[in-house]
Amino acid sequence: MTVNATRLTGRWVPWLVIGLWVVLTVFMVPLSGKLSSVTTDKAVDTLPAGAESTEVAALEDSLPGGEDNTFVFVYHRDSGVTDADRAVVERHYETLVKRYPPKAAAPEDEGPRTSPSADGKAMMFTLDVSTSHGGPEVVVGPLRDAAKDRPAGLQLEVTGPAAVDGDMDAVFDGIDLQVLLTTIVVVTLLLIITYRSPVLWLIPLVAVGAAALTSMATVYLLVKGFGIVVNDQNSALLTILVFGVGTDYALLLIARYREALHQHENVRVAMLHALRGAAPAIVASAATVVAGLLCLLVADLNSTSGLGPIGAAGILCALVAMLTLFPALLVLLGRRVFWPAIPRFDAVVEEKPGLWVRLGAAISRRRWVATLGSLGVLGVLTLGLAVGGTGALREQDQFVSAPESVTGFALLRQHFPELGGQPMTVFTRPGQQEQVLDVVQRTPGVAVAVPGETRGGWTDISVFPTDAPDTVAEYDTIKRVRTAVHAVNGAEAIVGGPSAEHLDTELTTDRDEKLVIPLVLLVVLIVLGLLLRAVVAPLVLMATVVVSFAAAFGGSVFVFDKVLGFKGIDYSVPLLAFLFLVALGVDYNIFLASRAREEALRLGTRDGMLKALSATGGVITSAGLVLAATFGVLVSLPLVMLIEVGFLVAFGVLLDALLVRSVLVPALTLLIGRRMWWPSRLSRPVEQPDGPRQFADDAEPALQR
Repeated sequence: MTVNATRLTGRWVPWLVIGLWVVLTVFMVPLSGKLSSVTTDKAVDTLPAGAESTEVAALEDSLPGGEDNTFVFVYHRDSGVTDADRAVVERHYETLVKRYPPKAAAPEDEGPRTSPSADGKAMMFTLDVSTSHGGPEVVVGPLRDAAKDRPAGLQLEVTGPAAVDGDMDAVFDGIDLQVLLTTIVVVTLLLIITYRSPVLWLIPLVAVGAAALTSMATVYLLVKGFGIVVNDQNSALLTILVFGVGTDYALLLIARYREALHQHENVRVAMLHALRGAAPAIVASAATVVAGLLCLLVADLNSTSGLGPIGAAGILCALVAMLTLFPALLVLLGRRVFWPAIPRFDAVVEEKPGLWVRLGAAISRRRWVATLGSLGVLGVLTLGLAVGGTGALREQDQFVSAPESVTGFALLRQHFPELGGQPMTVFTRPGQQEQVLDVVQRTPGVAVAVPGETRGGWTDISVFPTDAPDTVAEYDTIKRVRTAVHAVNGAEAIVGGPSAEHLDTELTTDRDEKLVIPLVLLVVLIVLGLLLRAVVAPLVLMATVVVSFAAAFGGSVFVFDKVLGFKGIDYSVPLLAFLFLVALGVDYNIFLASRAREEALRLGTRDGMLKALSATGGVITSAGLVLAATFGVLVSLPLVMLIEVGFLVAFGVLLDALLVRSVLVPALTLLIGRRMWWPSRLSRPVEQPDGPRQFADDAEPALQR
């Protein structure tokens, strides 16, 4: 044993590593608890950096008095509104205006105050509440309580952009803790089932827990130091990523460690050999995911670009913990941690033909059948893109169970069709207010334009479109209004508001997808090339992952549309799902291909792949199930976007682990043969002293049915 190896396997090394982690944890735990204090869902922090609606949101924040939260009160009685009802509505309005006074009084004849519907069954009024009274999540409850005093049969729905935001915030309230606890329970159950040991399941959980705390503290420091954006969605995804990926690394290392314990009596030496075998694949896997996540930095959408460093920090923390703390804990506890199935030191380990050996033999006999059959299954799933609905999901359809703000929008559309859309906000210079107001009122699709107050060198105008929120017709109206006001010389007019924000977000996401997706593919391909020292193998692996993503997306869209009844796909889902499935899906191919290359050096490509499949089949399948289950936690949350991301990634991971990695990649490798490793030396025949000789699998395989 070399001097370096002796040092690395000294008795003091595990204690030193654990001691360093204890010190680090003591420092990081208080910081991890502060992450929620820097989490934000303010529009200006999550919208596209260069969008017009972002300029409006930033201007509203910076002007004296701050931004207003717009609420809409919709009263309705099926039999028709009575005189007593009208008096109550007027009283409610006067009471609320006194409690939440507007920043400037508007003329009585401008804009809706307490407006009756044309069918006589409803009344409505809008209320602008300054952010000085608190955010939407703080104000919406007291507003609803203040209007409870009303005649029997008179129903009220408090809606509007701010009410939707308030209900959305209520969904995210406590979501981090819910995701964390649910993930811990799911991972614990899967580890207990996998190892059937009363102790072993706890060790990965402790290490991953330390990684999660460290990652949250690291992200907090990144926010304070570099101003990156962390919203509730990204915070929840951080927890899922760390637990899912960290547990995967643990499973892979345990499998190698168990093998090494049969060959080495000293547990520290066995762990060193396990790390030598598993660490390159684990590091390459982490590098792939980190590189893919950092590609998000080129995105213009603030919430998307913020996920890049957040996710990368989580993956790196998981990597360091699972390659330092986790091995140290295993070594310290010795072989007994595997009880009751303790691996004994025995240089000759009898290998029984198991499921993965039989599967490899079947694939070897029927290479074309395995290849075409796998591609056929993936192709059928891809057809879901043509059958299911792939339209954009409206904000009102984000909730699994529609809250009051969403049902209120439906009532507003029913009784006040001329005010069916969310109000736009137009900012203009005061000297051009009349011109801007005139062109806005004459723009097709505009129902009402109400001038507001002048402050800080700007005048705002509230514009009510006639079409339903987040529809193509409303978006077309927003585009027409922007074109009209931009044409007014000297006005410097800009158009924002909730629907304008959604429009800008969708347009920016389309642009980000066209930029980020090719960049992710290129970066992941480079990492694979460096790991496998080949060109053909990385191209084949990337092709299988891309096909797998298309199949997962198609199958998921079919389920969303035909089974779950969702009314579209959230704008952020395709890019996030692509990133996770390509980066994480490549993981399993990395684990398999790196082991296949290692074995091919001794056995040749064919036998090397079959050996790799039998050695890694069980652990990669277990890792896939764990990762799918952790993302599946998102399906339990009451928000459609998170359900879509969770289901799509979980389904895609299972496809990768159970079909692509288990059948398609081995079949393609056997078909391509040693050329899989071109141009490395593994792709060339081996010269022997008595003349040229090839591995048994180097000859062209006969076409087998």
